[in-house]
Amino acid sequence: MSTARQAPDILSPEFAADPYPAYAVMREEQPLIWHEATQSYIISRYDDVERVFKDKKSEFTTDNYDWQLEPVHGKTILQLSGREHAVRRALVAPAFRGGDLQEKFLPVIERNSRELIDGFRESGSADIVRDYATRFPVNVIADMLGLDKADHARFHRWYTAVIAFLGNLSGDPEVTAAGERTRVEFAEYMIPIIRERRDNLGDDLLSTLCAAEVDGVRMSDEDIKAFCSLLLAAGGETTDKAIASILANLLLHPDQLAAVRADRGLIPAAFAETLRYTPPVHMIMRQAAADVEVSGGGIPKGATVTCLIGAANRDERRYREPDRFDIFRDDLSTTSAFSAAADHLAFALGRHFCVGALLAKSEVEIGLNQLLDAMPDLRLADGFDPVEQGVFTRGPQSLPVRFTPVAG
Repeated sequence: MSTARQAPDILSPEFAADPYPAYAVMREEQPLIWHEATQSYIISRYDDVERVFKDKKSEFTTDNYDWQLEPVHGKTILQLSGREHAVRRALVAPAFRGGDLQEKFLPVIERNSRELIDGFRESGSADIVRDYATRFPVNVIADMLGLDKADHARFHRWYTAVIAFLGNLSGDPEVTAAGERTRVEFAEYMIPIIRERRDNLGDDLLSTLCAAEVDGVRMSDEDIKAFCSLLLAAGGETTDKAIASILANLLLHPDQLAAVRADRGLIPAAFAETLRYTPPVHMIMRQAAADVEVSGGGIPKGATVTCLIGAANRDERRYREPDRFDIFRDDLSTTSAFSAAADHLAFALGRHFCVGALLAKSEVEIGLNQLLDAMPDLRLADGFDPVEQGVFTRGPQSLPVRFTPVAG
């Protein structure tokens, strides 16, 4: 008689080292787990996570962000619902799509990428994480907002503390305190800048947010500060890990790297597959607004639900050979991959679909194109095997590469 396998606890070192085998056990044998330490129900199958994110029956809320996000950001758009959410989203969304993104911010992205690459293009070696990925998206956001990039180290420290707070599943009091301290420090930094910008509007994103009005509603100083805090953390951490992951995945699959190098039109497909295969964010929480039945049992009203994106994106019920990285797979749409109709779950779905998805796509496309141009024979440093780290967010902590220098 066979015994059911037991998945390691999500707070265990074994899980942190490699969650993918645990995800497989969860999907197959424990699709619903009550997790005492985080006081949440864990779901891992694609259909269940997709249902929570799309939430067509209004069965789930983002009330969990009251305790999960508000202590570090203040009240953000993610906590809102109904008309209030729709109006706030309408205030911020235009800057992240269409004309504004193309005209105002693509040159900002291109310039920031080029400046970083110029720092190592003639050296023949680089650590893509240290020298590029951790700096690029934060520099872009600072530039977009019209902030001083000389404050990069401060921005990076803040968003690192925020992400640590969000991923503090074990409740480490020092991590909690550092995250809460960031909210105070960021407010002291941003509120005076917001007030000055209201009086001297420019062509930057912060000015756009200060001036935006929908149905007579404008964002308060606190609203804008909270959104900038969210943008810095979410846009910095996730794009940082996405860039490192797409390069790591391609370097580990040289035939696919060669295909992308030969046809840069494959970059969106490589990014979509990276988001499925090694998503930057592995778990997102929601709150049950009613008693709900999912695979494996019931979730009671009011309970917190931990949605395992990293598990759902590798569900064999949804994808063929899900543990294989394949930019040519035909069961993942590239055309919808960066919209609320995506069929991977890395950006969530529905009304809370990531507002910065197209910004991330632009950063990854421009960044990868410029990196490949600067490093025509890009390869991993001898003997190095990229290792992912993290539980809440996950990606390579280091990616040393070698290449023949090319003058800019």
